[in-house]
Amino acid sequence: MRVLVQRVTSASVAVDGHTVGEIRPDSQGLVALVGVTHSDDVGVAGRMAEKLWQLRILDGECAAADIGAPILVVSQFTLYANTVKGRRPSWNAAAPAAVAQPVVEAFTAALRGLGAQVATGVFGAHMRIDLVNDGPVTVLLEL
Repeated sequence: MRVLVQRVTSASVAVDGHTVGEIRPDSQGLVALVGVTHSDDVGVAGRMAEKLWQLRILDGECAAADIGAPILVVSQFTLYANTVKGRRPSWNAAAPAAVAQPVVEAFTAALRGLGAQVATGVFGAHMRIDLVNDGPVTVLLEL
């Protein structure tokens, strides 16, 4: 499992022109782009949620857990792109939707179980993501 985390001052995700999730510009938050590979499961999702929730990348070396920062979770199979050969990425390492969707849902549920305020995109949809990266701070988490 890979989660590309960006510290933001605001973010939104829209599907078909309608906003489905957002972090409002009144506080610092995190955008979590989530990629799932074939061997990932609910246990991995729970451990990754804990890692993200405790990650100290907000102002004052705080974690989202410390200040209740909102998190926007968006599925992102392209995090498993293989670009070693040629000009066309291979997606072989990305889990198929039947495997990935329950893992992304478990990740989101685990964050909520930890106390996080979580907004989400729509799994498998074409999404438009707007965000204001703060810092900029971008971190790749892997388990």
